[in-house]
Amino acid sequence: MIIILAGGKSTRMGKEKPVLRIANKPMLLWVYEQASKVDEVLVAVSRNTPKTKEFCIKERIPFVETSGKGYVHDIQELLREFGPFISISADVPFVKASDFWLIKKAFDGKTSLTGVLSLSIVPKDLNPVVYKGYAIVGLNAVAEEGEEFLEFTNPLLALNVNTPEELKRAERIASVLFGKHTCSTSPQAGFSPPRHSDLARPC
Repeated sequence: MIIILAGGKSTRMGKEKPVLRIANKPMLLWVYEQASKVDEVLVAVSRNTPKTKEFCIKERIPFVETSGKGYVHDIQELLREFGPFISISADVPFVKASDFWLIKKAFDGKTSLTGVLSLSIVPKDLNPVVYKGYAIVGLNAVAEEGEEFLEFTNPLLALNVNTPEELKRAERIASVLFGKHTCSTSPQAGFSPPRHSDLARPC
């Protein structure tokens, strides 16, 4: 099982991150569409993310509610309820299905895996968290025992969209990867999340 973590407070962004758009697609969908190619997927929402919960209901995306007390607390709640699982933050929009396949294949259900990147492949304008000489990414496997590093090769896993500046950076990357037509990256007052079927329509 893959669980997308979408219940954080988005303090640095100042807005609920999972429903913010990158290239006319809510950030959550960038992650969900890739994860769902590989395994059963749940979205973990909380009282901090009511718009994300509303979006999941409208789009019939399976979700579970956590207490929203913090990353570690929510992970522990999910582990108790579902057992070992693969976790991905909702703010890692350029994760690929192949990344999920890699960690699914490596995960034995017993030892936790922390996703990392070699610093040599991290784009210079990104500022990932560095630990023991590696860049830490938001794709992990959660179990009861130990911890090992799992090295990925997708350099864009280093982009966690936590701030307005990083959202703009993600928009620029998307325009390079998928074409220059992009739309507003933030919901307006009275924002109503789009239906999945509407995402391909022009702005």
